[in-house]
Amino acid sequence: MDILGPKLGPIVFQFPLFTRNVLRDRHEFTDRLIPFLKKLPDRKFAIEIRNRPWLNAELGNLLREHRIALVLQDRSWMPNPSELDFDPITADWTYIRWLGDRREIEAQTMTWDKVVVDRGAELSSLVDFCYQVMKRGVLIYAYANNHFQGHGPATIAKFLELWAANGYEKIWTPERSEQQNTLFPALD
Repeated sequence: MDILGPKLGPIVFQFPLFTRNVLRDRHEFTDRLIPFLKKLPDRKFAIEIRNRPWLNAELGNLLREHRIALVLQDRSWMPNPSELDFDPITADWTYIRWLGDRREIEAQTMTWDKVVVDRGAELSSLVDFCYQVMKRGVLIYAYANNHFQGHGPATIAKFLELWAANGYEKIWTPERSEQQNTLFPALD
């Protein structure tokens, strides 16, 4: 990871939907997770889980204790951050993934160049959520998958449009560099 230097962003550990034949319950998951978290170096790490019942204050507190962000994701079977009965902000930054429904989008298109499902209502509620999080001084990393609306860049553009329409101050976004064509500079 060190070779990336300042280009290194958050590192996400994505855990699939565990079924009972893999792990019996969330306690078995956290029993395995805790020793792993204790060995992590000082970097920005996030955990994404896809077992809805495992999202609770106990997990939130465990991640908060280790300064690990809980990935807030848009999936049909996962709760919206505002539906959680605990504070989902578990570090001084957070990580949001607008994933959408792969099957729904792929039934309509396999070309990722335009919006095919209008998800403006969901984005509008996330604008309000993100504004409240930013007011707390929390840095937000947000990523849009093509499966959210059909075109990831259009999702980000719509989010920024809704943000501005609410009168919120401009969001800092990284500038594109015309000079950088690769993640790794030429190694001499």
